[in-house]
This record gives sequence, C-alpha cells and structure tokens, in this order.
Amino acid sequence: MLPTERLKGIEAFVAAAESGSFTAAADRLNLTTSAISKAVARLESRLDCKLFTRTTRRLALTDEGTAFYATCSSVLKELADAEAVLAAHGSEPIGRLRIDLPVAFGRFRVMPVLLRYAQHYPAVTPRVTFTDRFVDVIEEGIDIAVRIGVAQNGPDGLARRHLGTERLIFCASPAYLKRCGVPRDIESLMQLDRVLYGRADGGISAWRFSENAGAEHRDRPGRMVLGSAEAQVEAVKSGLGVAQLATWLIRRELDSGELVEILPEHATEGLPLYLVWPASRQLIPKVDALLKLLTNELRID
Repeated sequence: MLPTERLKGIEAFVAAAESGSFTAAADRLNLTTSAISKAVARLESRLDCKLFTRTTRRLALTDEGTAFYATCSSVLKELADAEAVLAAHGSEPIGRLRIDLPVAFGRFRVMPVLLRYAQHYPAVTPRVTFTDRFVDVIEEGIDIAVRIGVAQNGPDGLARRHLGTERLIFCASPAYLKRCGVPRDIESLMQLDRVLYGRADGGISAWRFSENAGAEHRDRPGRMVLGSAEAQVEAVKSGLGVAQLATWLIRRELDSGELVEILPEHATEGLPLYLVWPASRQLIPKVDALLKLLTNELRID
C-alpha cells in the first residue's frame, strides 16, 4: 500500500471521534456528512475492523477505535507542528504557550522571567500551571516544563537542557541561634530542632551531607515536617528550628539577615535543574524565544 493511501480517511476519523458525530465532524472540516461517513466506512473496510459503535444520538469509539485514535491524533498533531514550524519561520512569537513549573521554584525564580517575556511578546498568551507532581509533557500538551530532580524519561520526542544544580545550605533565624546556640559541627547541629520537608508520597526528605558526614543521624525525627518549601522558610524565620534549603529559595532572607547560614563548610549540592520540551516544537518562535530566555536567566553556575 502506498504511504498516501494510509492517510486517507484519518482526518475524518479523528474529527468524528473528537466531535462525537459525523455531522459535527462535517461542520468542522467543511465537508458533507455523507463524505465523512463514507471516508470512515472506507477506512473501516481497509482496516477490517469497526472503529465506532453507532447509535441514533452519538458515536462511540470501539476498543480498536480508541487505540487507533490515540495513534492517529498523535500523527496529525506532529504534522500540524511541522507545518507550524515552517509557517512561523522568521515570524514573531504568537499564540498560546503552555508552561509547567514546580510550585516554589516557579513562583520565586521563573515567574519574574515569564512576566518580562509576556511584556515583550504581547501576542503570546502564556498558560502556566504550578505542580510538583510528575507531568507527562507530551501527553498533556506542555510546550516547556521546568524540572527540579530527574528530567522526564520517555519518548525520543523530548528534548532536555541541564541548567545546573541547586546549592543547599543549613540556615536558621538569628533569634533561634541566640536562644539555642550556634552549632559547631554536625553533631551539635543534629541536636537542634529540625524543620523538614514532607513529600507528597508521605516520605520525609533527608538532609544531604557531603562525604557521608552526619549519615548516622539522618533518620532522627524533626521538630516539624511541612509539605511546602515556602512554609519551611516561614517556620525557620519564626524561630522554630533549622532547615536545609536551596539558596535560590532564601536569597532575599539571607540578604536581609532574616536567615543566617550555619556550617557553610557543609553546604552541598541539591537537585539538578532542567528545561524539558517536545523537540518538534523548538523552532516555533514563541517556544524558541522562551527557551533562550529561561536558559540565560535560570542557569545555575
């Protein structure tokens, strides 16, 4: 079978599946209902299987139709993306742009960059989501995602850019250190009240130490466990204990003196930072412009 023969009826099938009826699909594609019905019938005959169950009110995909739709919709999207890249070559950024960010890092570091981007490109409409859960970039139609930790493993269609690794330090408020004393070493640090981070899966993130220092103390319970890095900052500022936090999160508090770094010799690397995006969309101007800006602004040396 010629490759062009395989494409016949695909657009009509996808439109019918998404619209729920041949009539709605016909309106969408500016064809007659009869043309849509015949295209789908020929496709079913060629595939030798039923793609839809038909009722007087609505079409419903069969199991085979559901599986075939997933592949066909992906193929049509790839073609649309390829056409968009060619059509947009040399043009100004325009259109909706979907961005997914980690909650705290997104608010503190990425949003100021996005606001400048939006001001510079008024024809682009950013749609930004904030979540610390795993998001499948391609499955959920994300144009660009910022990831802290492991970059998404998955299809070859994903591109990734490593921006560096965060720096973690131990910190506390001056009032707390005045009340409880400044620790001289890991042993005395572990005697202080610890404000820890609780993950969504119920686990508690252990403190990181360089060269296994303090490893024997990692399981010691904390004074408080919070499921938000921002809440950790507020708790430490309030004098409730010591936390290990990324410097990007507390730069303002360190500069103002609200928080003080302790045991700087035990600062260590945290999690890696990545940009992740569908490789097929990189040359679209709105995506390319934001990738360049985020790379310049978020890179950690």
